Amino acid sequence: MITQRRMALVLLVSMVALSNGFLFSQTSSSQDSSSSQAQNSTDKDIDLLRKDVRSQKKQVIAANMNLSDKESEQFWPVYDQYTAELVKINDQKYTAIKQFAQNYDTLTDDQAEDLTKQALQVDQSVAQLRVKYIPIFAKVISGKKTALFFQLDRRLVMLIDLQLASAIPLVEP
Repeated sequence: MITQRRMALVLLVSMVALSNGFLFSQTSSSQDSSSSQAQNSTDKDIDLLRKDVRSQKKQVIAANMNLSDKESEQFWPVYDQYTAELVKINDQKYTAIKQFAQNYDTLTDDQAEDLTKQALQVDQSVAQLRVKYIPIFAKVISGKKTALFFQLDRRLVMLIDLQLASAIPLVEP
């Protein structure tokens, strides 16, 4: 079981690392090419990688939750609903990252402030979503399993965010 968990975690981290290369390769492609086809291709690649990361995340959660058949039957639809809402919030994060990448060389103070506010709004929205879902998950699994789920979710999101943060250059003052 531990080996399966480690393998799933390694796969998740690998997918995130791969997605960073695609995400930030768009900086040069958007500057060097005026073709919207190149941008659409990059966006599609990012979307596919995000789906792969979500799949790996689900596998890690499944490997660690130890749900009974009855719990699984009730948990996964709630998880999928939670994930769909989380994806919408994360779309805002990726839009902000994309804006930063596109404007990196010409970023103004106002743009930098706006992007900072967007990033903090995403953090707040994710926290609010988690608070909203505590009682929803608690209806289908125990309080301890609900806490375990949110621990796993937070840890995995922190891993993803760490990978993203390490790939995003700092703002030049």
